Amino acid sequence: MRKGEFATLVVIAVISAAMIGVRLWQQFGSMEPERGIPFYSTASDQLISHGSKLVRQYDCRSCHSLWATRDITQNVPAPALDGIGSLRDEQWLYRYLSAEDPQDILPSRLKKQYQMPSFAHLSEQERHTLASYLVSLKVKDWYLEETRKAEYEKLTGKPYQP
Repeated sequence: MRKGEFATLVVIAVISAAMIGVRLWQQFGSMEPERGIPFYSTASDQLISHGSKLVRQYDCRSCHSLWATRDITQNVPAPALDGIGSLRDEQWLYRYLSAEDPQDILPSRLKKQYQMPSFAHLSEQERHTLASYLVSLKVKDWYLEETRKAEYEKLTGKPYQP
């Protein structure tokens, strides 16, 4: 083996060992147990089917993230829908979706073109289905404060202070 080949092998071995060490440290270095995914739904299969159909039909994900994913082609700072059911109740969501001007209920700092549109034109059944679906989108208790913080900061543009 030539001198240059040996040096290359040593460099590769050192880099590999360092990467393995970092990975082991990340995996075992933290004493806090993995808590899992904080998002979950309490909806029935039928409600999930109808609710997600309405979310797709009205393109809610063009502004809002859902299940921690969003449309990366959009840059609207709308609150995430994950955990909205842990923050709002069904009656509030129905009233918000039914309002002619949702900003009367929850003021927005966004430009008019990016503000929440009115869903008052939907049938009462569709608004009830959407409200029921949204209220089923929950977060685990340990993540609730992060959800409150994110919603507050997106709505106001100010740092969250509990």
